Amino acid sequence: MEIRFSSCGNVCALKITGRLDAANAGILKSEFMEASRNNSKFIFDLSEMEYIDSTGLGSMVSCLKSIIDKEGFLKLAGLRDKPRMIFEITRAYRIFDIYDSMESAVEACNISKGA
Repeated sequence: MEIRFSSCGNVCALKITGRLDAANAGILKSEFMEASRNNSKFIFDLSEMEYIDSTGLGSMVSCLKSIIDKEGFLKLAGLRDKPRMIFEITRAYRIFDIYDSMESAVEACNISKGA
């Protein structure tokens, strides 16, 4: 797994590439916690994430919970078919805001920012 940070206005974007599984879920959590010291608005770009297991999903839920506690948000973008199945089977799609693309996620952030 590789994580790359970028900025989309006042939103921190994390691009996750490869596999998010038990071997590296802790890395995502620790890097997210570090980034959340200075940010409360996040988008995870999952367009290059090939695989996620239950531990990886648990780390994403942990990130979501921690940022909600800070009155921020975490949106997901570009979820591919195989990882999307995990979100559907576990019904995790009910707790995350999921967008087809980064563009639509960023647009949703801009709309909610003005509200």
